[in-house]
Amino acid sequence: MSKTLLSRIKPLTNTPRSHFLITPRIKKLVSDTVAILKTHQNWYKILDDCFADEEVRLIDISPFVFDRIHDVEIGVKLFDWLSNEKKDEFFSNGFACSSFLKLLARHRIFDEIEDVLGNLRKENVKLTHEALSHVLHAYAESGVLSKAVEIYDYVVESYDAVPDVIACNSLLSLYVKSRKLGDARKMYDEMCERGGCVDNYSTCILVKGMCSEGNVEEGRKLIEDRWGKGCVPNIVFYNTIIGGYCKLGDMENANLVFKELKLKGFMPTLQTFGTLINGFCKKGDFVTSDRLLKEVKERGLRVSVLFLNNIIDVKYRHGSKVDPAESIRWIVANDCKPDIATYNILINRLCKEGKKEDAVGFLDEALKKGLIPNNLSYAPLIQAYCKSKDYDIASKLLLQMAERGCKPDIVTYGILIHGLVVSGHMDDAVNMKVKLVDRGVSPDAAIYNMLMSGLCKTGRFLPAKLLFSEMLDRNILPDVYVYATLIDGFIRNGDFDEAKKVFTLSIEKGVKVDVVHHNAMIKGFCRSGMLSEALTCMKRMDEEHLVPDKFTYSTIIDGYVKQQDMTTALEIFRDMEKNKCKPNVVTYTSLIHGFCCQGDFNVAEDTFKEMQSRGLVANVVTYTTLIRSFAKESSTLGKAVYYWELMLANNCVPNEVTFNCLLQGFVKKLSKNGLAELNGFKQGQSSLFCEFFHRMKSDGWSDHAAAYNSVLVGLCVHGMVKTACRFQDRMVKKGFSPDPVSFAAILHGFCVVGNSKQWKNLNFCNLDVKGLEVAARYSRVLEQHLPQRVTCEASTILRAIVGKADTKEHEDCRISVR
Repeated sequence: MSKTLLSRIKPLTNTPRSHFLITPRIKKLVSDTVAILKTHQNWYKILDDCFADEEVRLIDISPFVFDRIHDVEIGVKLFDWLSNEKKDEFFSNGFACSSFLKLLARHRIFDEIEDVLGNLRKENVKLTHEALSHVLHAYAESGVLSKAVEIYDYVVESYDAVPDVIACNSLLSLYVKSRKLGDARKMYDEMCERGGCVDNYSTCILVKGMCSEGNVEEGRKLIEDRWGKGCVPNIVFYNTIIGGYCKLGDMENANLVFKELKLKGFMPTLQTFGTLINGFCKKGDFVTSDRLLKEVKERGLRVSVLFLNNIIDVKYRHGSKVDPAESIRWIVANDCKPDIATYNILINRLCKEGKKEDAVGFLDEALKKGLIPNNLSYAPLIQAYCKSKDYDIASKLLLQMAERGCKPDIVTYGILIHGLVVSGHMDDAVNMKVKLVDRGVSPDAAIYNMLMSGLCKTGRFLPAKLLFSEMLDRNILPDVYVYATLIDGFIRNGDFDEAKKVFTLSIEKGVKVDVVHHNAMIKGFCRSGMLSEALTCMKRMDEEHLVPDKFTYSTIIDGYVKQQDMTTALEIFRDMEKNKCKPNVVTYTSLIHGFCCQGDFNVAEDTFKEMQSRGLVANVVTYTTLIRSFAKESSTLGKAVYYWELMLANNCVPNEVTFNCLLQGFVKKLSKNGLAELNGFKQGQSSLFCEFFHRMKSDGWSDHAAAYNSVLVGLCVHGMVKTACRFQDRMVKKGFSPDPVSFAAILHGFCVVGNSKQWKNLNFCNLDVKGLEVAARYSRVLEQHLPQRVTCEASTILRAIVGKADTKEHEDCRISVR
């Protein structure tokens, strides 16, 4: 229906429905006609006979007949007969057409409404204000905003008045639900201006909309402006304003409005108290919420278990430490019986706290009380057991649900399948999908996406393709995430041709491919060295009004860097900035890597500084790139150490590649160039790593031991003791035994993180008194780089260990003399 169509339909003026009085005879004729329509198949013949001798014609009383018909199908048949048999007469009777439209509107028969309005346009039929209001109300209540607005505008234009208040309120409410508050305010003002078609409900709808968007003060002002102008103050307005303040977290103003309504003689309702209690609980003010609940009882308001459940739930969500068993007793003390929703809240809470066994106990208690568990009872338990990787128990709970008559839904199955996928139990996850189908639950696109994602990550691409085919066979439309998962999976597997097929299929199926899809394809092109195709793909994004993001540019820049084409990489980098797409750490790391590969170390360092100046934090790949590059030559080892220590100072945890690059630089390069290079390196350096390395070399330690312990010392001083222990374990597997310097370093590391008791778990049992003295000597060097609190604690522990070792050595000597 268009505005052009409506403009051809003329409105009826407020004239009487017919030229005759509604006599008892007319009433009987209407009743008889309705009865014939209901009970006779050949009603049209009977009606012809009935009205043959009557002065009144069926066409004259048809408006009253349509008003009395409750079966819309009968009404449509009567309309079709009248409009075909007595077309000219029928369409000249605008009241009859209007009554029929009201019947259609009551039953929401929109296709028929469209057809009727189309016919009325051709016949130039006049419609009543009442009928158009009914049609508007039907469209608005059904959420058809565009059609409702067309009818509203047409009524205003034709009658110079708005539709009736019920219809207007429906449209006003739909505007608010659609978050079109500006349009709602404009319509409300028009309602006020044109005939004052505004009631309390109209104002409340708009105020509620204002409060939902945080404009509570504006809502209050509207109420104050409308007092006495078709708007009478009542508790609903106060509840709406209180709710608005509570949503904003402004409990002070909410409480002031609460006091105001009581001063003005209004009685707070359960909704008033419930809103305030929830608001104070969210703020963590449980004292005030308990006081309000006490006032509820004092006022004699009877609370429901739903009301109490809401209080328990909001208290749990916002930090109240209430015992679940106490919650049950509290509900009983308030003359209510806990229902399954109560137990669901408690089970959910216990599961989030990791108390799965207690949660199972509450489920059993609910069953003993005759309550019937539902999906919300089991889902938190299944999720909790999946989180703790107890998949057998989770599966048994799913089976138990079915045995107890609770049919698991797609969400419950999804929780278990997701848990199995995340833990790598792909066979079990796929089998669970089969069980899901066997039990009559159809998996959705999200389930398939989980499974295909897990299969792709584990390199099982054939089963992933089969699942995709199964989706299509079952008429389950893959969503954008399914296609993105498959494209990315095939690209990771190097099957770029298959990825292109899926990408093309997604376009053919009408899926709106987004930036993620294009980025996956660009990654594939770059991995395959097809950089011109990657650029073409990015240009296609522009044609489809998609904005390339950081990932798009970074991937292409990295592709050109790997081909050592820094000129093009820098051109794309400049385009990235020109298009106001801010480079990220990945972008800069790629450029740094490219400059290092070309030997442009100064430019690489300048790029690193530029990245930092933009507030970007270098990651382990950035630092490792620089350390690897500078550790390749003995002359630049000082730079490698600089970036190593900068990395630790910035709390960036190194990985095994970082360790290997640094160690190989010191061991291989220094071994090749000898002590002369080492002495040269020593000059001009002042760092913890260099200090330890040179001290250990001077004391006769090997290059390996000196470099290895210097790495350990740096990690421990910066509080990365767990990383240090893992690094030490790897070195032990490579044949390096723990030594006194390692012991001193890790002991101080545990003291740095405030966990000094952990040193007892270290594998340094073979250290004798001499070894401990070496540890003490190097400990004094460490003390120069650590806070006094740490050094005091470490020294105390070390002295105690040395004292025990001395005592043991003396005892061993006595035993040997004897």
